[in-house]
Parts: sequence; structure tokens; C-alpha cells
Amino acid sequence: QVQLVESGGGLVQAGGSLRLSCAASVTISNIRIPAMGWYRQAPGKQRELVADITSGGSTNYSDSVKGRFTISRDNAKNTVYLQMNSLKPEDTAVYYCRSISTKTGGSYENWGQGTQVTVSS
Repeated sequence: QVQLVESGGGLVQAGGSLRLSCAASVTISNIRIPAMGWYRQAPGKQRELVADITSGGSTNYSDSVKGRFTISRDNAKNTVYLQMNSLKPEDTAVYYCRSISTKTGGSYENWGQGTQVTVSS
């Protein structure tokens, strides 16, 4: 019902910035997306929350990115953004977009395909 397409990853030097985007394509009617977020997974590590945001604009950040990353959302476009500043080598990971969508009778979780972010020292 919801397909997520991420973009904006790449290679950047430490201290640099990147902006990730995730557009949700909705294929059925009467579906709401109350929450969207970004997770990341580094080699050999578990996937972890980076930041998430509700449709009302409430945000949540992991301690490791507070003050450096900003999550935002355009509800009209069903798109979530992650502005990443002051990047560090330890931010290197595959970044995944996640959505929680709801429709009468149930809720659904969807993930994007991931986008690589590499920060060189």
C-alpha cells in the first residue's frame, strides 16, 4: 500500500552535510501515514533509530545525532527529510526510511530500500 523511495545518500568528508529524502507513494485510498522516520545500519551492527516524526510534527532523535541532524516532513507530499550536518565517520551506514500507515482495520509498516551514507575522515 505504501512504497518508500529514498534519495540523497553519498560520500562526504567529516564535518560536511547531506540531505536525505524519502517519498511515500500511496497506492490505495483512505490511508494515513501518522509516522515516518529514519533508521541506519552500520556493518556488523543492528539497525537503530536515527529520528522519527509524526504527521503533527512531533520529533524524536537518538542521542548520537541530537543537535546535528534535523528531521522534517511535508505531509502534502508524503515526504520526509533528514538534514545531516557536522557529519562524523561514525555516521557511516545504510540509512533506511520507515513509515507506519493506517487504514480502517489495521496498521502497516513499510521500509525503503536504503541509501548509503559514507563519511570519510
